[in-house]
Amino acid sequence: MSSSPPPETAERILLVEDDDLMRRAFGSALERYGYRVRTASDGLEGLERFREEDFDLLILDVMLPGLDGIGLCRRVRETSLVPVLMMSARGDGLDVVAGLEAGADDYVVKPVDTYVLVARIRSLLRRATYPRLAAASESKSASASASASEQTPSSRPGVLEFGDLCIDMGGMVVTVGGAPVALTPTELKVLLEFAAEPGIVLDRHALLRNVWDYGWDADTRVVDLCVQRLRKKIGRDRIETVRGFGYKLRR
Repeated sequence: MSSSPPPETAERILLVEDDDLMRRAFGSALERYGYRVRTASDGLEGLERFREEDFDLLILDVMLPGLDGIGLCRRVRETSLVPVLMMSARGDGLDVVAGLEAGADDYVVKPVDTYVLVARIRSLLRRATYPRLAAASESKSASASASASEQTPSSRPGVLEFGDLCIDMGGMVVTVGGAPVALTPTELKVLLEFAAEPGIVLDRHALLRNVWDYGWDADTRVVDLCVQRLRKKIGRDRIETVRGFGYKLRR
């Protein structure tokens, strides 16, 4: 890999890690992969850097002095939908759940190999660009015209409607009862998976593959907690749990 500095157009990452050795090691490794990395050694410094600069992704350690990673994630989510990757030293279930409930998109457990960390970063950044939107929009439009009696089509091209829930595929705007709803890239992609097949049960492992890019059986709590956050925003009854199988979007 080239040792030259990443270009100005490279994705910007904020890494908040209190361990000096790990912060330097992760920062240098990510720069070798072509990312522009800024670092902070505690939660309060990380919050200050986040407020001063624009970032494409945040990596937050759970255990931070001053303001822990979970608290920092909550503060970030007050104003931003930037992708957030949490790092937990213990892999403690409570840490994972708390981080995801706070609005994190994914997590890794330390020690973590650089290639695993980079894979998770790439997945989050791809998710933020909504790579499947055009295909989903075309598929949905064709499906709506072919099965008008089975679904609730929109009278507006490029808009998916399910009761008072509307998804504008062109502008990537989600509204409920006419009011806009702010979704993170992960939440939006999960919603689009459901909207592409309304009324069809999607199992957790399929969602892990399609949304989180996991090619193996992984922790399905990331799915459950993302759906939980999504329900709070679009209506608790809009996504139905099918016990033993997964979830489906009600038409």
